[in-house]
Amino acid sequence: MTYIKNSVNLTIGTIEEKREEIKKQFLQTYELDEKLFDLLKEKDFIYEQPNTLRHPLIFYYGHTATFFVNKLILANILKERVNAEYESIFAIGVDEMSWDDLNHKHYTWPTYEQTKAYRDEVKQIVLDLIDTLEFTIPINWDSSMWIILMGIEHENIHIETSSVLLRELDIKFLKEDEIFTYVNEGAETYPKNELVKVKGSTVILEKDRQNPIYYGWDNEFSFHKALINDFEASKYLVSNGEFLEFVKDGSYNKPELFSEEGKEWLDFTQAKHPTFWIKKENKYFLREINREILLPLNYPVDINIYEAEAFCKYKSQKLGFEVRLPSEDEYYALYKHTKAAQKEGNIGLIQFNQSPVDKYAFDDFYDVLGNVWQWSLTPIYPFDDFITHPIYDDFTTPTFDDRHALMKGGSFISLGNETLKESRYAFRKHFFQHAGFRYVKSSNEYRTKLNDNVYETDELIAQYCEFHYGSENFGVKNFCLNSVELLKPYIKNIKTTKALDLGCSVGRSTFELAKDFDEVVGIDFSANFINVGVKLKTYDNLIYKVKKEGEIFEEKSVSLDSLDLEQIKDKVTFMQGDACNLKDIYSGFDLIFCSNLIDRLYYPQKFLDDIPSRINDNGLLVLLSPYTWLEDYTPKENWLGGYMKDNKEVYTLDTLKENLSEFELLETIDVPFVIKETSRKYQHTISQMSIWKKKA
Repeated sequence: MTYIKNSVNLTIGTIEEKREEIKKQFLQTYELDEKLFDLLKEKDFIYEQPNTLRHPLIFYYGHTATFFVNKLILANILKERVNAEYESIFAIGVDEMSWDDLNHKHYTWPTYEQTKAYRDEVKQIVLDLIDTLEFTIPINWDSSMWIILMGIEHENIHIETSSVLLRELDIKFLKEDEIFTYVNEGAETYPKNELVKVKGSTVILEKDRQNPIYYGWDNEFSFHKALINDFEASKYLVSNGEFLEFVKDGSYNKPELFSEEGKEWLDFTQAKHPTFWIKKENKYFLREINREILLPLNYPVDINIYEAEAFCKYKSQKLGFEVRLPSEDEYYALYKHTKAAQKEGNIGLIQFNQSPVDKYAFDDFYDVLGNVWQWSLTPIYPFDDFITHPIYDDFTTPTFDDRHALMKGGSFISLGNETLKESRYAFRKHFFQHAGFRYVKSSNEYRTKLNDNVYETDELIAQYCEFHYGSENFGVKNFCLNSVELLKPYIKNIKTTKALDLGCSVGRSTFELAKDFDEVVGIDFSANFINVGVKLKTYDNLIYKVKKEGEIFEEKSVSLDSLDLEQIKDKVTFMQGDACNLKDIYSGFDLIFCSNLIDRLYYPQKFLDDIPSRINDNGLLVLLSPYTWLEDYTPKENWLGGYMKDNKEVYTLDTLKENLSEFELLETIDVPFVIKETSRKYQHTISQMSIWKKKA
């Protein structure tokens, strides 16, 4: 079967032509994702867990459909959920973040049939939206149709990652049938690698959010320029045969070849050869996705970055000069040097496996694009003027941590955005992702880590850092600190075992509550927000920049130690979650604290209906809000107040009283706060704190 490899061109054609193109891409991606799971011998095998650091396969089968719904809800395109339970349990947990809940006791997975029925329902909803959404050409990231494209490209990524999980699964669970097309070109010989000159050039990447040619992730936009001098790169990707030399020399038993992180991985795994190699009676075999074959020495080796770095150190010793992994910019220079955009490679699922490293020529090189992803030594970092996309704000920024390395070039199974030169995907360094490498001899400077300190790069999040962790302004106390202090007299009269800070943002009130509670969970919809709290728990300090004037910023730093919070940090956990659709596990709280949350929810009534069941008898519900109802956040029909009904004014506090009949209203307190926007612009607001005690 021939698959559509490229993304939809967003700049040409009529509206109806775009609808048809997008529909074809959606159907291909959605059905291809499901076809992967047809490789399982029995449907019940979908509950197997190929990797202890991942969910069972059922999660990934449901996740991609859930993604469409959750993003369409967030974008206010869908008004109703399809299945609130599924859209909670299938929502989060793909990258080993601290908020990825992998505790099996917290999940009751639906059956395969139920999940398939859910996928079918979501499929029809998306098809209807493709037919009816209003949009203009060019389609840009402000367009409603961008959210559909986002879901398609997200699923393309998961087609690839799920294929890796199936490859990690015990082969006894998989069919031997070739549902997809394997091409058998393995050999017991391999080409001798050599270094070939790459002409230096000025690398420029420039992608306009308002006029992109193709869909892109937030990290691809803005402007990037780098001057790359001449360097040399290996003609071929490192083959299994070339890597076998490293294995035979006992290099997995030489920790001195590995980085410090690599040594930890090596110690943990006790690896002696690549993960997808199988040793039987002194012969090596290769595990492809659903079959095993004699190790093809002429295919590229498939490893993680620790192994690639160790090989480069080993190769340097053999050659007598240093070789290393290429930087991201050196990859772009190689791409430009070989005019790779005009060449064909093993990409776009023309086959279901790798190919010989000397099959696809790119001038003097091979496999500049396709076959396997190519590890770079560049940690993913933001280009100048980086902005997170508001509907998927946690796609990139949680990976700005030196623990994720960029991969370039795509693999045999890559589709859509993954096939583009400018795509920027970063995976954890121990991940396996149909990824190999080539090495370079180069004097070019390169980035090895983000910074010496931990930085918060997003301007909006930096503003929240200043609001939460900064000092008072114009005599108005820090809002988070003041709110918790005002609450303390009421806390004295309740149990203080467990508290929930719902809508915790960047986490100051979460930490402050831990002074009085044994355990505090901070939950926010935005992974970018909770990642600030996670960083503060992990690192000595966090540096952020606040705007002074125009494009002039002032650098500030914050640490838990400076706020006298270091000693309580182990009582705090941060998780990602939706206040209107929380998982069942979040219950049994003595306090639920919601600061400036309720007028930012897309469906606050669902929140009010649900939250009482999560609070213990005699526990407290604390709501702070300036009641600034805006249609940007909450559809007007869902407002709790601030409107006229039957010629009467409807106020939020009155609506709260009607809904919270299980509670006694203890007190309302006005709590002022000041948000600093620039050195000369401040926003002064007053929140009303209402304190509710649940009746026994």
